[in-house]
Amino acid sequence: MEEKKEIDLKYKDKKETLMGTVLGFFIGLAIIVPGISGSTMAIIFKLYDKLLYAIGNLINKFKYSFLFLLPILVGAILGFSLGFFGIQFLLDLLPFAIMAFFAGLMIGAFPAVTDEIRKEKLTLKRILLFLLGLSIPIVIGITSTFVQGGNNSLENLKFYHYILFLFLGYVVAITQVVPGLSATALLMAFGYFVPIMESVKLSYIQNNPSVLLVYACLVIGFIIGLISFSKILTLIFNKGRKTAFFMIVGLSLGSIVSMFFNPDIYKTYLSWANGDVLFGLDLGLGIGLLIIGAIIAYLFVKYERNHFIELEKE
Repeated sequence: MEEKKEIDLKYKDKKETLMGTVLGFFIGLAIIVPGISGSTMAIIFKLYDKLLYAIGNLINKFKYSFLFLLPILVGAILGFSLGFFGIQFLLDLLPFAIMAFFAGLMIGAFPAVTDEIRKEKLTLKRILLFLLGLSIPIVIGITSTFVQGGNNSLENLKFYHYILFLFLGYVVAITQVVPGLSATALLMAFGYFVPIMESVKLSYIQNNPSVLLVYACLVIGFIIGLISFSKILTLIFNKGRKTAFFMIVGLSLGSIVSMFFNPDIYKTYLSWANGDVLFGLDLGLGIGLLIIGAIIAYLFVKYERNHFIELEKE
C-alpha cells in the first residue's frame, strides 16, 4: 500500500493559478467536444491529485478547497461558453478538421500521461487494466454511433426519466475526474446530448418549463458524483497508484481513438462517401491541424517536464 500524503492546495504563484484556469477551460470544453479530457490536462499540469483532493473534501474543508477550485470553475465557465457558442459552430462547419486538431492536442499530451508508469514493471493485472481502459471509450463511441437509435425527447417525461437524469449527472461527473472519458460521447450514447444542448434557449424553457427539473436532476447527480467519486479515486490511488494509472493510460489512449468514431464525425464520413464535401481538402486540412495540435501539446508537455524537474531540484 502506498503511503498517503497530505496535499497542499495553495497556488504557489500567479502562473500556477493561471494553470488552474486553463485546466478549468479544458474541463468546460470537454462537455462539448467528444474525446477531450479535462482530467488528462490536470495530469499534464501536475494538478490532478490536488483536483481530486479538493473536490473530495469540498464539504469537510470548504474554504480551503473552494479557493483552489475557484480559478478552475472560472475557466470551466469560459470553456463551456466558448464550446457552446464557438466550437460547436466550427464542429458543424468543419467537424473532421476541428476534431483532428483536438485529437492532435491529446496525442501530443499523451506522453505526459505515461510518465506516471514509465519504467514500471508489467504484470498481467496491469496489462488487463490497460486493455480495459483502452476499450471503454471505444465501446462508448461505437455505442453512441450505432446502437443508440436517435435523440430522445425532453418533453412529456415520466417519473423514472428524472431518476435517469440523476444517474446521467452522476456518470457525467465521473467523466470529469477519470482521464479519457468523454461526457459528450456518453450523453450521445444515451441519446440526450443534442436534446440537452438544444434546450438551452430561453424560448424552449418558456415553452417547456419542466426542463428546469431536468437541469436540476443533472446538477444534483453531478455534484454527488463529483464529490463521492473523487473520494473513491483518492482511495484507489492511495492503495495502488501505479497500477491504477495503467488503466488511466488505456482510457486516455482509447479517448483519442474515440474522437474519430462518434456520431458527429461519423456523419462526416458518410458525407465523404456521398460526395457531399471535398474529401481531399477536408482530410488534408484535418491531417495538417492534427500535426499542428500534436506539436503544440508536446512542446507544452516538454516545457512542463523541464519546469517540474527544476522545482524538484529546489
